[in-house]
Order: sequence, then structure tokens, then C-alpha cells
Amino acid sequence: MAASTLKIENLHVSIEGKEIIKGLDLEINGGEIHAVMGPNGTGKSTLASAIMGHPKYQITEGKVFLDDEDVLEMEVDERAKAGLFLAMQYPSEVSGVTNADFLRTAINARREEGDEISLMKFIKKLDSKMADLDMGEEFAQRYLNEGFSGGEKKRNEILQLMMLEPKIAVLDEIDSGLDIDALKVVSKGVNAMRNEEFGCLIITHYQRLLNYITPDKVHVMMQGRIVKSGGAELAQRLEAEGYDWIKEELGIKDETVGQEA
Repeated sequence: MAASTLKIENLHVSIEGKEIIKGLDLEINGGEIHAVMGPNGTGKSTLASAIMGHPKYQITEGKVFLDDEDVLEMEVDERAKAGLFLAMQYPSEVSGVTNADFLRTAINARREEGDEISLMKFIKKLDSKMADLDMGEEFAQRYLNEGFSGGEKKRNEILQLMMLEPKIAVLDEIDSGLDIDALKVVSKGVNAMRNEEFGCLIITHYQRLLNYITPDKVHVMMQGRIVKSGGAELAQRLEAEGYDWIKEELGIKDETVGQEA
């Protein structure tokens, strides 16, 4: 399978008539991990939801392509089948559907009829990935996220990532609320996915996640745009100095959405 590319061109996104994303350009290739950082209210999570087609977010201008396919013409399930994946900041609980049933159904939804994963192959893969994430065997039969702690939900999102093996993954603040041990486990799962065919966009407030997952590129969002990009050293500087130096450098007084420089 050839490496894929997610290409975002001049993206504008609004919520209830208020523009949140204001002309964003970003390209993520297979084999690359990108991190998007920035203070609260700058449009980071809006970007993640817009890519996956959340109905609350209206794309008013711009293009999003996965390889040569127009993502914006796809329904949400079509985006997932095409190879996009979103690990959500607040995963939903689904009563009555076990983790195992959900994952096997999701895997088979991306396969051609007659090419469904066998039960034994699925169980072997599930047991292996759960062991990698220090998840007990009982997780397979628990209802999807029901009664899970915050850390368990985040591990479950990474389990889905590892089982589904998407082309491009968007991880929306998977580090929020995690203690250091859980953070290391989640990072281990993401690092295990690294290969030339897998691209990843990590959205985070904090550099601490990037201590364990080294990004190829780091982007800073302010006022609904990417205002600065660099390598992993950019995240380290942000950890040490905060965002004020960028605001001063670019003449930005208020970094939040809805403000002007």
C-alpha cells in the first residue's frame, strides 16, 4: 500500500455563523507525525472535527483531499472507510455494544465483501494490541467506553487506532487528563503505528506528550490559522517560553478565535 497524503487548502470553518478556522493550509504525508499546538480557543479541536465531518461545523471555503479523493464530498462513515481516523477528546459511551463487537464490525466495514477478518485472526490481533496497551482481557467484553475512566477511554481510542490501521489519524488531545504512566502507554501505542504508510496529526496543549512521541513537524495555531511551523525543537521552546514570544514576533495581541492581530 502506497503512502497517503492528507492535504488541506485554505480551509474556513464556521460554527453557527461564527468563523473559527480562517484559511488554514496543512499537508500530512505517510510516514510523518505532525503536532498542532496553541492556547485554548484558537481552533485546534475545530480543525479535528471539521476534517471528520462533524455536522456542527460548516466548511464555508477550502478543500480537503485524502490522496485524490475529495473528503468534503464524503459522509462521515465514508471518510472512515477511506482511511481517516479521529481519536476524540471526549469519546462517547455506547451501552450494549462490546469493544470486541465494535472493533470487528469497524474492521470489516473497511474490507470488501467476502474479505472479512476471520474470528481467530481478529482475536489474536486484539489480544496482542490490548497487551501492548496494558489493557486486561475483560476490556474486550465491556461495553464501549461505558463506565471507563478518562485514562481507559484514551487507551481505548489508541486500541481502535492500532486495530483499524488507518492511513491518516487525527488525535485530539489524547493526553488530557492522563497521568504519566498512562501517557507513556498511549505514546507507546502511537509510536508502534509509525511507518511509511501512516500519517498522524496530534493536537495538544502540552509539550509533555511530545517528550514520548517525537513529531516531524510542529505547527502553532492562533486566531484560527497556523502562524508558525518548525521541527520538534519548536515544541521544546514553547514549553520553556510559552506563546508570548510568538505573539510579540507577529504582532498578535489576542490569540483566540474572533480576534485580529
